[in-house]
Amino acid sequence: MNVNTKFSLGIGESATPRQPLVLVVDDNEDNLSLLAFLVEQMDCTLLTAPNGQTALDLVANHQPSLVLLDMMLPDLDGLEVLGRIRQNPVTAKIPVIAVTAMARQQDRDRILSAGCNEYVTKPYNVDEIEALMRRYLSQSG
Repeated sequence: MNVNTKFSLGIGESATPRQPLVLVVDDNEDNLSLLAFLVEQMDCTLLTAPNGQTALDLVANHQPSLVLLDMMLPDLDGLEVLGRIRQNPVTAKIPVIAVTAMARQQDRDRILSAGCNEYVTKPYNVDEIEALMRRYLSQSG
């Protein structure tokens, strides 16, 4: 399992990170690395998952502030992952941004109607992703 968790705790600090917790889900190592770099530059705590099942486990165990979700994953597709996040009352309100190569209008409509908060196509504009992340992270506290 390729799970990257970065929690750095000082003496006397609890295990709950102070920074927003962001989960990045992508099976492509280059995409994962780029998004992880962006998350870290925004002073967020990072979780990464290379597949849908790992993503669901991390969402259930950590309830991140935001999920950046690729739609084409090797085990469960992004829509299945999204559906399970939305079905669970504990995780249903977590903002999910689709980051996908699926660029047709019908893909966009299907992904948004399935419950994604936003939709960004690859190759994406880093400034756009950063602006969306800031908006949803500011809403979550």
